[in-house]
Amino acid sequence: MTLNAQSILQLARDTLDIEAAALLELKSRLDERFVKAVEMVLQVKGRVVVTGMGKSGHIGRKIAATLASTGTPAMFVHPGEASHGDLGMIKLVDVVLAISNSGESDELVAILPVLKRQGVPLIAITGGLNSSLARHADVVLDSSVAKEACPLNLAPTASTTAQLALGDALAVALLDARGFKPDDFARSHPGGSLGRRLLTHVNDVMRSGDAVPRVLPEASFSELMREMSHKGLGASAVVDADSLVLGIFTDGDLRRLIEKGHDLRALQAHEVMHAQPRTIRKDALAVEAVEMMEAHRITSILVVDAEGRLCGALNTNDLMRAKVI
Repeated sequence: MTLNAQSILQLARDTLDIEAAALLELKSRLDERFVKAVEMVLQVKGRVVVTGMGKSGHIGRKIAATLASTGTPAMFVHPGEASHGDLGMIKLVDVVLAISNSGESDELVAILPVLKRQGVPLIAITGGLNSSLARHADVVLDSSVAKEACPLNLAPTASTTAQLALGDALAVALLDARGFKPDDFARSHPGGSLGRRLLTHVNDVMRSGDAVPRVLPEASFSELMREMSHKGLGASAVVDADSLVLGIFTDGDLRRLIEKGHDLRALQAHEVMHAQPRTIRKDALAVEAVEMMEAHRITSILVVDAEGRLCGALNTNDLMRAKVI
């Protein structure tokens, strides 16, 4: 079989053109029915129960996952399984979001009268505006497309793209209506990179206690070097008797002193420290420490409490191990 590269690329571009056109047409049809669907979801005390067969079912699972991760409790129920017991998972406090391009999927149509008798609110995403699903629904979101991207006009392609886009639009509108914020999203994704960035605080990753290098201002240069070498931070805090931060001395400061030819053995910590160093509160987000370190081109930072007393320290390696950067 000989592949024609130009033909392949053209077919791919045609597919994207057809699906893009379907979405633009979908955009033009949005009206008060979409607003009513959002209001229905906001009013229910339970969950959005998403259901659909075949490819629409696959889309439904993704929509349910998107809703759940953006502040709208949701789950997917397979319509075939619903007829054999799973219908009991749907309560009066829920709202059903049923997806079907034709609106006539046998397994889905079979449970519609039961949902209607129970009084469960029903939102339909369908291209069949005169279908059984549309007739049973309280709100119909029109997902019809002029044609599928499939050259045979058979395989669900543009129609499933339209369904997915409507589901995303619904999730985003609900997200905004609920006042959903980045930290809310992070709590739903604690294992992801965003979750780590928005949920990890400096206190969670900093070195504390004896692991924090510190010396008094009168400490000799030799004591300062021993403290830095022993603690392995690449820096040491200089603090007073009450642990208030006076300054910091880093590996970079050491290199600069050596270049200037100073007699290091005669120096004390307060003579070589960098006064009023950058510090960060222990209750700050770890990502704030990253931003501060990047902005000022430093690799270590001291952590202080509300009174400015030294309580920890961290460097870029600590943040990398915590996968904040």
